[in-house]
Amino acid sequence: MKWLWRILGGLVLALVLAFFILRVPDTDPDEMYAKYGTPPSQMLAIDGDRRIHVRDEGPRDAPVIMLLHGSNADLHTWQAWADALKSEYRVIRFDQRGHGLTGPAADGEYTLEAFGDDIDAVADALNVGTFTLAGNSMGGAIAMGYALENPERLDALVLVDAGGAPIRREGGGNLAFRLAAMPVVGDAMSQLLPRSLVERSLSQSVTNQDIVTPEAVDRYWEMARYPGNRAATRKRFSTPRKSFEAEAVAQMQVPTLVMWGEEDALIPYEAAGWFMENLPNATLVNYPGIGHIPMEEAPERSAADLQAWLAEVLAAGEDENEGTAS
Repeated sequence: MKWLWRILGGLVLALVLAFFILRVPDTDPDEMYAKYGTPPSQMLAIDGDRRIHVRDEGPRDAPVIMLLHGSNADLHTWQAWADALKSEYRVIRFDQRGHGLTGPAADGEYTLEAFGDDIDAVADALNVGTFTLAGNSMGGAIAMGYALENPERLDALVLVDAGGAPIRREGGGNLAFRLAAMPVVGDAMSQLLPRSLVERSLSQSVTNQDIVTPEAVDRYWEMARYPGNRAATRKRFSTPRKSFEAEAVAQMQVPTLVMWGEEDALIPYEAAGWFMENLPNATLVNYPGIGHIPMEEAPERSAADLQAWLAEVLAAGEDENEGTAS
């Protein structure tokens, strides 16, 4: 039996050595800020010493639209929309807790409520009253949850391939997300995190492969390794998540634009149908041949659709307010 224990001991030692040899180190915060935190970025002071990476562009007196990125993404996913919208709107986007240059949350909380509290904190710090809230994927679920709790603060809601519907795709999907959700395996993979896995993950998330550029893959890979973000991802994936209840969604009167890529491999197009079936004041825009990130895969089309819808919604809101005042 001694030989068996020696073999097992040798295998364990080899695995431990391989882990430390292959482990990908964290990125350097100063280098990351120099690369991804250039103007108009700012580190917004929140709750004393806490800082959130924010970009706030457009006229100060214009209607405000706040943009929430998805899981393991960052504020750069909205670049095309920000460029298209900032002449007419004040566009605010930020790296959410556990993501990008914001880094991990000091309180270690990654619940829907904690993400929602950050929306209020950013809006208050920037002296924003009411605003349009848009979110993609995880950010869409956060936006929906915020709208249910704070409808009085929103002019409009935009759900872009949003999470939260009680619908799941069977099989397929995103390899990196599946691995990250596995106990032990997710912990090990987060430390190894080869660039090729990040590239494959992004490629599986979209249909338009033109956006899977070396620069985009580098950004996802480097931001995932920003100090503390890997531990935050593991904590976030272990935090219980619940689907929205149809009865609660049906009570929400905020005007909502549901935007969805029909070829979404992460959150199926049927989820758009669920939101449309249950939201009483919703409009659907669908994108044939597009995957999980329409604002990147079809930036001009999706931005134009948003602008056209939002102009009507905000004008209707102004007319309603004038009628109430008279």
